[in-house]
Amino acid sequence: MPTTVATCALVGIEAHPVQVEVDVAPGVPYTATVGLPDHAVREAKDRIRAALKNSGYTIPPRRITINLAPAHLRKEGPAYDLPIALAILGATGHPLHGHVAGVVAAGELALDGTLRPIRGALSIAAAARAAGYERILLPAANAGEAALARGVAVLGVRTLAEAADTLTGRHRPAPVRAFAFAGAEPEAAGAGDLAEVAGQEHAKRALEVAAAGGHNLVLIGPPGAGKSMIARRLAGILPPLAFDEALEVTRVHSAAGLLGDRPLVTTRPFRAPHHTVSAAGIFGGGATPRPGELSLAHHGVLFLDELPEFRRDVLEGLRQPLEEHRVMVVRARWRVTYPARVMLVGAMNPCMCGHLGDPRHACRCTPHQLLQYRARISGPLLDRIDLHVEVAPVPYRALGTDGTGEASAAVRARVVAARERQRFRLARHGLAVNAAMGNRELHEHARPDAEGARLLARVMERLGLSARAYTRILKVARTIADLAGIERVTAAHVAEAVQYRSLDRAASCYE
Repeated sequence: MPTTVATCALVGIEAHPVQVEVDVAPGVPYTATVGLPDHAVREAKDRIRAALKNSGYTIPPRRITINLAPAHLRKEGPAYDLPIALAILGATGHPLHGHVAGVVAAGELALDGTLRPIRGALSIAAAARAAGYERILLPAANAGEAALARGVAVLGVRTLAEAADTLTGRHRPAPVRAFAFAGAEPEAAGAGDLAEVAGQEHAKRALEVAAAGGHNLVLIGPPGAGKSMIARRLAGILPPLAFDEALEVTRVHSAAGLLGDRPLVTTRPFRAPHHTVSAAGIFGGGATPRPGELSLAHHGVLFLDELPEFRRDVLEGLRQPLEEHRVMVVRARWRVTYPARVMLVGAMNPCMCGHLGDPRHACRCTPHQLLQYRARISGPLLDRIDLHVEVAPVPYRALGTDGTGEASAAVRARVVAARERQRFRLARHGLAVNAAMGNRELHEHARPDAEGARLLARVMERLGLSARAYTRILKVARTIADLAGIERVTAAHVAEAVQYRSLDRAASCYE
């Protein structure tokens, strides 16, 4: 008699219900798997046969047909091993036949019958809950993660035999309790402390402004000035993750297979891909769709060191996700959407030789070479970066100071206070940070006073800035006012915001 066991197919970071149907009939011993399986699913029959034998089960030499429905949805990965094995047991007369209703199962089998962890357990549990299932059977290593979905009983098992006994009632494991979220860690491991950065007060101030308003940032300076060191300390001054944010980050990392043994990601991600990364590596995709670096940095920081050296299609492809906070990857056989609410931080040299503006070394670049180098970063992309900050070399006498600067914890306290002001002000608009404001919110909350408006008008005319650059300056000025605890945007706030558009000022010099 055919037996059906429910499972889920992971597509991107979303899971979709799948029915595993197994029929055992007389005939030449053969196992056929249908329903658009990939190589890993087709090879499952050999793993499952060995796992069943080594778990003490006997499978009669019959023709076994495995159907994965719906047939139009591609089935990928080894997570189908456990539901297929359970369905085979039910179809061959094992007493669990009548106990699989209302249960979703997923897991990869080793040849000895032990269960290995899978990707996307949190998404699978959420899909099972949405589909009305009461219980979900998963490898014990994934149980803590899946329990975060809440609303469905998560049963963690270690072997195939234990899974079968759980369904028949011979083994009664207690449902895994959800991870007790006592608050996210405020600082990512290895982020470093701003107190360790000698000098660079202007750059550290810009980093604080960027963190307070969720603004994108690019650091420009000669080699060895400390751009990368400063950028890597951004994660240490960002506010801790809220629980909902931590859940979103965990779903992405779980779908990418990067969760490890953590049930929940509790620190803001900091991703720093090499400049040779492909477009699929940044935005996601591949034969089996997985999140890219942009989505892995969701609710965190995407740091692009040596920004002009990245491929042009990668840089230009960032423009739409930075505006929409999501990545839509469309291929012939599938379409997935990944979240991408990130802070983009770039670091670059001021010119090809790296010494433009360096008092210690003479720049060897011609004006044409300088324009060519700057042209690697298009104007539309620069318009989406709120702060352009020059990082000058640190004088020798300042290098001897050790830990005398302001600590990251003190800066983070001001950032958290500024974000609380923004959250209170923007809550009715459904926004959380100034960087997300649109024209309506800008007009309502970021209009400068009369002197500030006159100053901004002169800057727009002098530098020939775009309308998008105008809005970026207002957003940054609003954040500077929030850091100062002032409700009205003044000329001083506008003036400081304009200072953070150094590439616009440099471009005007060559026109």
